[in-house]
Amino acid sequence: MVVLTLVSFTVAYLGYSRYLSQFVDLDDDRETPAHKYQDGQEYVPSKKPVLLGHHYSSIAGGAPIVGPITATVVWGWVPAFLWVAIGNPLFGSVHDFMALTASMRHEGKSIGYIIGEYVGERGKDMILWFAFLTIILVVAVFGLVIALVFNAYPQAATASLVYIALALLFGVYLYQLDLPFLPGTLAFVAAVFAGVWVGVQYPLALVPGDYPAGTIVLLSGSPLPPVLGSVNIATWIPVILVYGFIASVLPVWVLLQPRDFLTSSLLYAGVGGTLLAVIVGTFTGGASQLVIDVPAYAGFWGGALVETTLPLFPLLFVTIACGTISGFHSLVSSGTTAKQLDKETDARTIGYGGMLGEGLLATVAIVTVAVYAEVPTGGGIGLALPNFASGGGLILNVGFGISESIAAPFMGLVLVSFLLTSTDTAVRLGRYMVEELVGTPETQVQEVAANRYVNAFLQVAPAYVLVASGRWADLWPLFGGANQTLAALALLVATIWLANWDDQKQLISTGAPMAFMLVITTTALLYLALYQNLYQKFIQGNWAGGGTTIEMASAGVQIVIALVLVWLALSLAYMGINNIREARGTGAAVADGGEPAETDD
Repeated sequence: MVVLTLVSFTVAYLGYSRYLSQFVDLDDDRETPAHKYQDGQEYVPSKKPVLLGHHYSSIAGGAPIVGPITATVVWGWVPAFLWVAIGNPLFGSVHDFMALTASMRHEGKSIGYIIGEYVGERGKDMILWFAFLTIILVVAVFGLVIALVFNAYPQAATASLVYIALALLFGVYLYQLDLPFLPGTLAFVAAVFAGVWVGVQYPLALVPGDYPAGTIVLLSGSPLPPVLGSVNIATWIPVILVYGFIASVLPVWVLLQPRDFLTSSLLYAGVGGTLLAVIVGTFTGGASQLVIDVPAYAGFWGGALVETTLPLFPLLFVTIACGTISGFHSLVSSGTTAKQLDKETDARTIGYGGMLGEGLLATVAIVTVAVYAEVPTGGGIGLALPNFASGGGLILNVGFGISESIAAPFMGLVLVSFLLTSTDTAVRLGRYMVEELVGTPETQVQEVAANRYVNAFLQVAPAYVLVASGRWADLWPLFGGANQTLAALALLVATIWLANWDDQKQLISTGAPMAFMLVITTTALLYLALYQNLYQKFIQGNWAGGGTTIEMASAGVQIVIALVLVWLALSLAYMGINNIREARGTGAAVADGGEPAETDD
């Protein structure tokens, strides 16, 4: 799997990405927004290696780990692996590259702004609302996964607290005390890895349970009902969501920037180390231990760990979102990265190449669960997710001889660090979207909505309602469906841009994956809303927990969100296709290079 992925991605980068670069006419003589609007705040030219690191750490959150693990255990490793190895270079990398390039040619503005340029303000508002609802799902599912890992590996909980504290201190070190960068980097990165040892020595849990010897338990009990059979998981969830709320309203220098930098050290060590350990372990006699433990194909309706029947079509394609294609990346590409491109040709490495890098992370996730897929006590796909840490620990042990008692908590910290990054970054992006929707506040209601504390709470509160039911089989496909539909809409934006740029431009590279993803994702969302929630639960009465109030509320919210997302997606697709037809019927509507031309409207 490792070798095939590396070969597939290398061929795609050398061949297809070169073609796409020529197709959109990347030209270093053309001034990028970073230079044109340089302000020292948002628009800042950044060298390619620096910007690649920032972009990669921003997009490579927890989803490319969680989605592939879920799909591998449900349907087998072959469907999961093929969707990553083939779908990433043809779908996801094209999506990221085109979102970045389109934004670069539109002054570094968001995909919402771009679609507004062509289909009007209503289209802009609709895609921003779509993205905002997707963000709520991101916060919900990641809050649940972090709680799962903390419960399975209390050592990772302690290491994560140390990691957050170090990020706060690193921010003060760099931005308040203005101390030397290189010595501080060496010291704080070393301290992050030392935090893993602290976690092994002093595991942490919130309520009593079956934990490793010496675990510190903070509370004697909790009034919250169990989630996935654990009161500890249920108690961690609100703590994590409160963290996401606080982190999202802090200035970026306090936590976000220093934490992203420290996360990159874990990312390189975790992803690169695991891939290398597979190869080293194979050639040094460890191949007998690196054997795939999950079925190649577990059936169309899923295998033994499935909480409910999950059809491979269309749910495989939304279960693995990040790692193959992710709409969240279009928000990053057009939100921050496009404002920092030093040269146009850098977009090839950062946009296309950065997504291939995330595909490697997804491959790591598949490999780790494939070699250590133990059926968890009580069943349930959600409880299989911590196997990333267990499998990663086994691989590092086989490849480099690192003790699994150290390696497994380290891989747990790698997973959680990505998830923590994704959680509070998502809430922060949601804040920006609400502020863009509100614009300049003119009424008291608009002023309240634009308040960063209020709109952060408006994301965290419904996220808790969604996640409190603990129904992983419902929540993750719903998140994936929303995220993948957003990716289809981002590809729609790119197709609209190309159609208006030149009526001779081929639209297959973006239009074909856009059409495929739109059909897949709307079908998946309708299946989840109408069959899995409305029919199975409210009509048939098939409630896992007996139909508690929180279960009904969660199912109701899921139905509403899914149906609203389908309506928004189809409406935007209709508006976009009409624009493409009009552009192809009347000729080019933008100036040479794809930048908007002056028009009468």
